[in-house]
Amino acid sequence: MDAWIISIGNELLIGRVVNTNAAWLAKKLTYLGIAVKRIVVVPDVEEEIVSVLREGLDKADVIITTGGLGPTPDDMTNAAIAKAIGAELVVDPDAERWVSEKYRQRGYPMTPERLKMAQIPRGSRPLYNSAGVAPGIWAEVAGRIIVALPGVPREMEAIFEEQVEPLLKARAPGRCFAEDLFRLAGVPEADLAPLIRDALKLDPRIYVKSHPKGHETGAPLEEIHIYGSAENCEEARRLVELVKSALIREISTRFPQARID
Repeated sequence: MDAWIISIGNELLIGRVVNTNAAWLAKKLTYLGIAVKRIVVVPDVEEEIVSVLREGLDKADVIITTGGLGPTPDDMTNAAIAKAIGAELVVDPDAERWVSEKYRQRGYPMTPERLKMAQIPRGSRPLYNSAGVAPGIWAEVAGRIIVALPGVPREMEAIFEEQVEPLLKARAPGRCFAEDLFRLAGVPEADLAPLIRDALKLDPRIYVKSHPKGHETGAPLEEIHIYGSAENCEEARRLVELVKSALIREISTRFPQARID
């Protein structure tokens, strides 16, 4: 299964807010055996959101959006999803009850702006928000899944872990993900590149990435990450260890001056 993550909000595009939601979701999806193919950030403009949703529906099995589910005029994710999939936007009874109860407990009346948070595309289902007010949305169209989550990190994480993750586990191909790393000092990244290229040929289920931490021509220092996915966790860990050992062995042979931690 392939996934797109769509982060919605002007605050992300102007640099006011760091997009931690996308990083958190990418790691969660990867460990579920779902390959994240693209992370996109779009403004609070309905046409922009609809456009990227439609593109994602052509290319990904799962689309997860964050942001735009609140009561203000710039919150338009629910309407954009409805438009993208050609569904009517309706007030869901469960979502309305959840939102109304949250505000009633705090002594606030129900208003049109608050009711807006209970609107979802017809045929989809609301996702209860245990950490906030605005429900999430789970929609399916032509075998594709769209999940809309709030932009507030604690709310996004709560809905994902409590409801979305179990549903995706039931749909995911049952693969397991493993990773490991080591640090390498004294070898420029450019000299390391051919060895990484050879390591990638050992098995199509692994991925190796170097992350420079020092100065390429002064004091080179890299962090080498190795990732593997397989049908079961034992095989995934075996793949990672196999590639890690082969890479360290090759580095030690070619660059005896290297320090490996």
